[in-house]
Amino acid sequence: MPRLGAHMSVAGGVHLAVARAQAHGCEALQIFAKNANQWHGRELTRTEVRAFRAAVRTTGIGPVVSHASYLINLATTAPVLRAQSIAALIDEVDRADALGLMGVVLHPGTCTAGTELEALRAVGAALRDVLRARPRSRTRILLEHTAGQGRTVGHRFEHLAAILGFLDGSRRIAVCLDTCHLLASGYRIHQREGFEETIATFDRVVGLDRLRVVHLNDSKKPCGSRVDRHEHIGQGCLGLAPFRWLLNDPRLAGLPMLLETPKADGPRRPTAIEVDRFDARNLARLRQLIATR
Repeated sequence: MPRLGAHMSVAGGVHLAVARAQAHGCEALQIFAKNANQWHGRELTRTEVRAFRAAVRTTGIGPVVSHASYLINLATTAPVLRAQSIAALIDEVDRADALGLMGVVLHPGTCTAGTELEALRAVGAALRDVLRARPRSRTRILLEHTAGQGRTVGHRFEHLAAILGFLDGSRRIAVCLDTCHLLASGYRIHQREGFEETIATFDRVVGLDRLRVVHLNDSKKPCGSRVDRHEHIGQGCLGLAPFRWLLNDPRLAGLPMLLETPKADGPRRPTAIEVDRFDARNLARLRQLIATR
């Protein structure tokens, strides 16, 4: 069985994300270890780290991953942005290590100049710098397959394989697949034949042993649109069928499968532990797909 979960807010303290996950009946969890739209985040205190680790241990929720800052761009040719991105990713790894997370989900980056191959090579070189800077880290860097919007790299399985090749296949690098991104980038996972072909292609090009996380998101845009717009489960261009196939596929058994679907609107107290009605509905729908396979 997969371990279902969602991205939860760390408002009021990182440990509260675990309480929110528990309130939703989650088995796995994704967080931001710092503000995803800022280069620098406040330092995690020892008290916060202890509280987070204790909450994870007590609830049994796991694995837990963080999502790296959206500002990071390892594919850039701009020296200042490249240095900032490498430093920011090292900080994300340090935070993940402190919290005991399984990995950090990372968008590979956007090609700002030159060819696609040069951009992929730049990503590989930057990741090598990060790995060398933290040789004893236990945190995996999870390359997220992208939708292919603009000049982003990582929207083909061959891109991910190339980056791994530049790192000599380091086992500290793994992969996160996103259902919305797969459809948007042109993989026909909304059709049974296309779904099977996509899984087989990924296994051949990258390897299912590299897959550590799946993001479960429907898509507002159709197959091949290369537009990244998440929708509630079953309400977009994917429909329910691909989620049933994923959730019940023995090749993917035990993987954390995490929602990144839209949250309900409305003001909330920073320390509130409230069930988001959209998350609850999406999780219930996914659980039903497992029960009715």
